[in-house]
Amino acid sequence: MKCTDLTTTQCGLLVLLFFAATRGVQAQADVRGAVQTDAGTPIDYATLTLHHADDSAVVKTEFSDAKGLFQFERAAAGRYLLSAAQVGFRRQWSKPFEVAGTPINLPALTLASNTATQLKEVTVVGQKPVYERLADRTVVNVEGSTLAAGNTSLDVLRRSPGVTIDSNDNLALRGKQGLLVLIDGKRQPMTGTELADYLRTLPAEQLKNIELITNPPAKYDAQGGAGIIAINLKKDQRQGTNGTANLSYGRSQYNKYTAGLSVNHRKDKSNLFSSYTYSDREGIAKLTIHRDFYTRLVGGERQPISITDQDNRLPTHNISHTGRLGFDYNLSKRTTVGAVVNGQTAHITADGTNVSVLQDLLRGSTQAYNSTNYLKRSFPNLSGNVNFRHTFEDSLGTRELTADADYARYRSTREQLLQTYSATQPTTATSSDQLGWLTIQSAKVDYTHPLSKALRLEAGAKTSLVTADNDLQFFTDGQLDLGRSNRFRYDENINAGYFNLNYTQPKLTLQVGLRGEQTNAVGKQDREVEFQDFSRHYFQLFPSAALKRTFSEQHETSLSLSRRIDRPSYRQLNPFREIIDKTTFGSGNPTLRPQTSYNLELTHTFQQKYSLGLSYSLTSQPLIGVVQPETDSTVVSTTRNLRQQHYYALTFTAPVEVAKWWTIYNNAVVFYTRFKGDLAGTNLNRGGASFQLTSNHTFTIGKGWSAELNGNYQSREVYAFLVQRPLGEVSAGVQKSLWNRKATVKLNVTDIFFTQPARATSTYDTYVERFYQRRDSRVATLAFSYRFGNEKLAPTKRRQSGAEDEKRRAG
Repeated sequence: MKCTDLTTTQCGLLVLLFFAATRGVQAQADVRGAVQTDAGTPIDYATLTLHHADDSAVVKTEFSDAKGLFQFERAAAGRYLLSAAQVGFRRQWSKPFEVAGTPINLPALTLASNTATQLKEVTVVGQKPVYERLADRTVVNVEGSTLAAGNTSLDVLRRSPGVTIDSNDNLALRGKQGLLVLIDGKRQPMTGTELADYLRTLPAEQLKNIELITNPPAKYDAQGGAGIIAINLKKDQRQGTNGTANLSYGRSQYNKYTAGLSVNHRKDKSNLFSSYTYSDREGIAKLTIHRDFYTRLVGGERQPISITDQDNRLPTHNISHTGRLGFDYNLSKRTTVGAVVNGQTAHITADGTNVSVLQDLLRGSTQAYNSTNYLKRSFPNLSGNVNFRHTFEDSLGTRELTADADYARYRSTREQLLQTYSATQPTTATSSDQLGWLTIQSAKVDYTHPLSKALRLEAGAKTSLVTADNDLQFFTDGQLDLGRSNRFRYDENINAGYFNLNYTQPKLTLQVGLRGEQTNAVGKQDREVEFQDFSRHYFQLFPSAALKRTFSEQHETSLSLSRRIDRPSYRQLNPFREIIDKTTFGSGNPTLRPQTSYNLELTHTFQQKYSLGLSYSLTSQPLIGVVQPETDSTVVSTTRNLRQQHYYALTFTAPVEVAKWWTIYNNAVVFYTRFKGDLAGTNLNRGGASFQLTSNHTFTIGKGWSAELNGNYQSREVYAFLVQRPLGEVSAGVQKSLWNRKATVKLNVTDIFFTQPARATSTYDTYVERFYQRRDSRVATLAFSYRFGNEKLAPTKRRQSGAEDEKRRAG
């Protein structure tokens, strides 16, 4: 982004931050060590994680080699902790240590095994655990997971601890919606069904891991009242030229193909990486709906006036191409620059049918409709990022400056032809053609400065510019329908700045931060049919604080508090009305206001692995997806603000080592949600308790064999006007390593007992809807992957771009 694209104040702020931070010189140092068993045998492919000592935040991750050795290159000066983990062993932590310019050689970390349950003639093959609970997040290690092979990113998320996906494809974490979804640090420009469709086109083979962060500090964008889901893509860390090829075939009623290739070249100061994935997946969505419409009589009694029944079938065909190209280059030991370009194009076609029966109880008449619904959607998008990192040193210690600039361009086309047939009425044909453009530009600067050995300052600034333009044309029986056609343009500018202070002592850490965000938004449409143009300008502060107290090696307690915001997505603000079927319409809502929340979380950790957490949040003007009545036989699917939401949760995490070859990760969430508000003539003041259970079992069988079993259960849940019945899933898989672990064959079956279908009821004062929704979720998949090239590992580096906040909301 050029300075001319910003206001004078924004440009001056970035320049001042840059020059204020670039005084001085810097020193870095390598951190080396080894991992071994209690018998002194080296442990290969153990997971080594470098943490900031003050808040246990993850800095980077490495793996040990065949001799158990590991190395973190050019770690910035500061105070750190190191943790080591491996399947079949207990996690081990190092003592705090200082990096101050000279190489650090740590004492060997010895991982203890459970000797009481060791089995003879069983060889433990090193691999990362599927689930890891860190101090500030839960990590799902997708890479190497048997159940992930041949599946989509959405499938992996559905099985993750505390994550649920409702019937409208809305993501929730621990029963709470309003999430910041990042992919490689970039916020995705979608919500709801569009985000779910995107994740269905992103194969799990491209994922390295998923981080679930429930209460992030002020350095993150304030968006995301329920927390952050950070999806990190694979990036080969081997030296020289190498790569990975994968191929999978899945079968339900339909075929699902995925093929991909990644190539990486890492040498000296440079690293060039690229990947390409092709996906061809067919599936089906089925939806059965029963609706009762009522009217209120003079005495207050509710009288039924009409009934509708619908049966919808929507076979889909999704073809996607996903590519990535980037490089990192070390200008010096102190300075690194990089760039990455991501592109994806997805083509989705659907040829659906709808059977509707409408009963008018007052007139005693019945009408039946048959509809065909042909959909064609295309989503080509391209995004680019350039980044800069410089570390330097003065008398106070080491400082770090990072800068990012992002540009993204999204194009979407949506074509629909709905033909409705009736024995009593003429055949009608309604079609629509929608073209949308979205441009996102952002720039950010982050600066870290140690004020003393115990105190560290983090500060930064960010600016973003978003332009959305959607043009919709409706046709009725081949003629342009001016009453339904429209054009909506939306421009948004957000300017933000933050600071964090981190204070650490041997058994106490404290973090306080404050983030300020100024929002300027303008929405215009060619025809003001139902909503008027709007212009909104507001500034809000988002404080955060975290306290962690270590009482002993066995007990640790942490407390965090933050204020966050969830702005409506760009698509939710779009007033366009789309026809879903004869009686159902979809529409955006330009009158939506952001929801804001205060979030409190108290967690106690025992033996550095068992954790019990208590959470509370209070949300003002919560954004709720609703299907509300419009007439005595039609409904509209849209988003509305309610008045208030109270949320309480109790979370328990218990990793268990049953035997050296069998580990279990258990997660349980019990939560209560209460909503208050008014909608469609209905006063809402109700809540309900619910719980979620996740249990993942990993088996290391030996001789290259391993297996995985995953089960999750969601009890009955009350969410605003919706009551959902219990559902769950059981999945299992097995894998075999071949050719000196260069190749892997995996076989898995998801939703074995077909228990994912959703049944729910929406209740309003004059309307009740009951629906039954299912997809072809029971799928058997056979996958093959092959690693080629140099096997020597190199250190990892992780970048977070500046467009995290905007890209999710563009849906």
